[in-house]
Amino acid sequence: MKKLDTVVDDVYNVLSCLCDQETLDIPDDYIEDFGERMKEALKGWATPKKDAGGLRMSNVGRPLRRLWYDLKHEVPVYNKTHPSLFIKFLYGHILEELVLLLVRLAGHDVANEQKEVEIDGVTGHMDCTIDGEVVDIKTTSSYAFKKFQEGTLHEDDPFGYMAQLSGYEKGHGTSSGGFLALNKESGELALHRPAEMVKVNVENKIKDIRDAVLLDSPPERCYTPVPEGKKGNLRLPRECGYCPHKYECYADANNGYGIRTFVYSNGPKYLIRVASLPKVMEA
Repeated sequence: MKKLDTVVDDVYNVLSCLCDQETLDIPDDYIEDFGERMKEALKGWATPKKDAGGLRMSNVGRPLRRLWYDLKHEVPVYNKTHPSLFIKFLYGHILEELVLLLVRLAGHDVANEQKEVEIDGVTGHMDCTIDGEVVDIKTTSSYAFKKFQEGTLHEDDPFGYMAQLSGYEKGHGTSSGGFLALNKESGELALHRPAEMVKVNVENKIKDIRDAVLLDSPPERCYTPVPEGKKGNLRLPRECGYCPHKYECYADANNGYGIRTFVYSNGPKYLIRVASLPKVMEA
């Protein structure tokens, strides 16, 4: 039996023949199965299910204010998902299946794919177990990959991955799983198995969320705005940029005008205080 701890080295070892210009032997049934999974990934991507809203294991890790808006307010029409994000979703699904193919080729046991788990009425579907432990597959940028590689995810976890993993483990009845991350820029893999002390008590988290949703006004803001330049401007932090409720959340910004968006060379910046007009285009 293979051990989860060696999964990255084992994948690299099975691929090492390619480095020596030798053929990688992939069984025909693995190839057929991978092809079927690609078909299902494409079909599922092309026919997305309507989001019914509500609390799910995939969103329990979000900050309380974000969840308050998620569960009580519709996403504004002007901040709907951009089509490019769906391309990102597609290759994310494809790369996750590729990772699991490599794990199987390396001799590890992959099971319980998309198994439904439930805690206090909140359900979710975990990616899989590898060698009996819950594993969440993540495809990441080089920046995010370092958190998994260095084991620092719990220090900066804007998408609530730690709570997801904790919930899946609680629902499955195991406690020594982790994340298998793929750096989609370099192809590197990293296994991160968080210590028990940094995991999330999901039952307490669910209770806190349900209490917060009963409030008439949203909880305190999730993150602190940061200076933009040295002339008094303030912008939203990176984490807020991904939030579909940012314009509503900061409707009082800029003396009631709301967020002002300026298009810099490295992407848009959302200013909540414009003390000095930036010398770039305003969206």
